[in-house]
Amino acid sequence: MNVSVVLFTSDLRLHDHPPLWAAMEGGREVVPLFVRDRGVDRAGFAVPNRLAFLADCLRDLDAGLRERGGRLILRSGDVVEEVCRVVAEADADEVHMAADVSGYAHRREERLRRALEADGRRLHVHDTVTTALAPGAVAPASSDHFAVFTPYFRQWSAARLRDAVGAPRRVRVPDGIGSESLPSRSGPAGVSEDLAAGGEAEGRRRAAAWLRGGVAAYEDRHDDLAQDGTSRLSAHLHFGTLSPVELVHRARRTGGPGADAFVRQLAWRDFHRQLLAARPQAASADYRTKHDRWRSARVARADVEAWREGRTGYPVVDAAMRQLRHEGWMHNRGRLLTASFLTKTLYVDWRVGARHFLDLLVDGDLANNQLNWQWVAGTGTDSRPNRVLNPLAQAKRYDPDGGYVRRWVPELAGIDGPLVHEPWKIQGAERAALDYPDPIVTLSDGLARFRRARARD
Repeated sequence: MNVSVVLFTSDLRLHDHPPLWAAMEGGREVVPLFVRDRGVDRAGFAVPNRLAFLADCLRDLDAGLRERGGRLILRSGDVVEEVCRVVAEADADEVHMAADVSGYAHRREERLRRALEADGRRLHVHDTVTTALAPGAVAPASSDHFAVFTPYFRQWSAARLRDAVGAPRRVRVPDGIGSESLPSRSGPAGVSEDLAAGGEAEGRRRAAAWLRGGVAAYEDRHDDLAQDGTSRLSAHLHFGTLSPVELVHRARRTGGPGADAFVRQLAWRDFHRQLLAARPQAASADYRTKHDRWRSARVARADVEAWREGRTGYPVVDAAMRQLRHEGWMHNRGRLLTASFLTKTLYVDWRVGARHFLDLLVDGDLANNQLNWQWVAGTGTDSRPNRVLNPLAQAKRYDPDGGYVRRWVPELAGIDGPLVHEPWKIQGAERAALDYPDPIVTLSDGLARFRRARARD
């Protein structure tokens, strides 16, 4: 036997893909395989925006392989069963795949390993495909993972990353391996109107443009809501159309304060992934519980619905929630604001918000999403778990001219000056003509409720 299988998961690219290079070693033929995992579907993670982006990624990956003489094999079902079926069809003796960090991914990997070994085949799992530094590569002396970002970042920055590798010139795929048809972006219903395009070619185009221009101002502009001085590469990192290793190397070569600040954000991504790898239960359970007695779904139902629909009466919160629905993406400062408003001003369980984000975010990454929500809710790694972000103060700081609010809350587009952030202060007929709600709670009442709740701990 001289055939290998490469199982693509969240690494849908050809550039800097160590599993693919290892599979081709010695001139082997390779079966590039992607399995539409029914387990992921059942868990509720196969949502329209990510399915549409995934369709772009798979079609682009197939196109890249065909340019190199190969093709992508697509199957659907249980990953272990489908991989073993393809291994038998190709008479392959080994499977290569990227490591992942969730509890589900770990269980899937072990099931696959046992099934292959029982049939005399081997599974090779490769680190630093979906992360710049492997989870566990750096750790404090007293624990298996870092729970505080600053010391983690210090060691992460000092660690030597592997070199990035290019894409292969040719990929030899054996004949006779059946494949399902590639999905179409237009297939899933409910896709956000302005969802970004996926695929490695698009990801590399965006990354090149970002490093050539936008990153220089990143340190100064990354929190500016209206200017949106962010990279918008998160979905490409989530689906693996970009290599985090290559991106760190390229940003460091670019240099400057903006590039340094961007690299720090890539380290935050690795930080959350090493934390989830060590504590997979943190995907659904408090990392550091505050014994919160969150408001019940029955009591908070109307408030949660107003939050989801962007009708809370706080323009900057509503703008961010409407951006999420329209684009399947939200500015990072908006994520912090909306999460703080739900968990601390409304005192609603962080899991309610995290689930809504996962239902819509094209970059809905389990580690980043859940652990950022916990950071804001004060049940995660934040050293100030009771901090509350005031949406008015945040709006005046990060959207001082109201451009972000006017874009996403058209009911307020005609309001000049700072009243765009406080429309309830408008008097008379002008206020009556606004099709915009009053605040669902005063900030003082929300803060008092939260402080009473946390004081019980």
